[in-house]
Amino acid sequence: MAKSINLFMFFSLLTFAPLCFCRNTNGGYLYPQFYDQSCPKAQEIVKSIVAKAVAKEARMAASLVRLHFHDCFVKGCDASILLDNSGRLISEKGSIPNKNSVRGFEVIDEIKSALEKECPQTVSCADILALAARDSTVLTGGPSWALPLGRRDSRDASLSGSNNNIPAPNNTFQTILTKFKLKGLNIVDLVALSGSHTIGNARCTTFRQRLYNQFGNSQADLTLDKSYASQLRARCPKSGGDQNLFTLDFVSPTRFDNNYFKNLLSFKGLLSSDQILVTKNQESMELVKKYAANNEIFFEQFATSMIKMGNISPLTGSKGEIRKNCRKTN
Repeated sequence: MAKSINLFMFFSLLTFAPLCFCRNTNGGYLYPQFYDQSCPKAQEIVKSIVAKAVAKEARMAASLVRLHFHDCFVKGCDASILLDNSGRLISEKGSIPNKNSVRGFEVIDEIKSALEKECPQTVSCADILALAARDSTVLTGGPSWALPLGRRDSRDASLSGSNNNIPAPNNTFQTILTKFKLKGLNIVDLVALSGSHTIGNARCTTFRQRLYNQFGNSQADLTLDKSYASQLRARCPKSGGDQNLFTLDFVSPTRFDNNYFKNLLSFKGLLSSDQILVTKNQESMELVKKYAANNEIFFEQFATSMIKMGNISPLTGSKGEIRKNCRKTN
């Protein structure tokens, strides 16, 4: 009888334990304690430098989260996005989604330099990206999670993958969902991860068509609140001002919370890819309503989905390498 009870308790604990050990297609595992022996101060070092960068510029938190996202959606979470042009290697930094857009590379460089001094060629750039994204979320008031670690760095990049795999602001709902599904993510992950737009900015060029010519008929997007659209037009003209920045969540732009979802229900989502979560699919609309009503539920799902995204095709074991410099292969 006692043995049966112990077995029941064991399986119950497994059911409710945090997701820490992630199996991947390379035959290896990612787990939060990966650097406990080889570089015990690794997470502390990353957090300290990220905190300094975010204190200096609040926008950097969103930029670091986005770097991780744009990395994972191309060839998996392998730090390919950090590589510069070199020889035959064509950097992903010049892709349509990334050019004049992704940023935070200097912060990653600073983290890598500090880690190389502490424990040379031990902590991967891919893990630095994942840790920086987690810490940025926490620093702005969002949830934390036990982050599985042990990724290795790629030796190549994919410009075409970056151009084709990363969801774009003007993609249809079905196109975006398909891009998520191709990476093993589902509609719940899509809506929850879109919630990262509770912080950060977007350029005028990414949503201009919503203000002036959404459907090729010289008319504004009817799903955009008229007063909000008028405010946006003041700094996002028909031509010029492409790089003008606008907050993705105008209510609490530097605070990680569920106001993003509340804005969508008021038809005040900045990007088309944001607003279609409410207007183009019933299931996604219900998820938006659920997260708008309960910040805790959103936080729980966001953490779960970030762990899931961070496990997209990581290199482990003898695959890839541990770069000495995140911008180039060894």
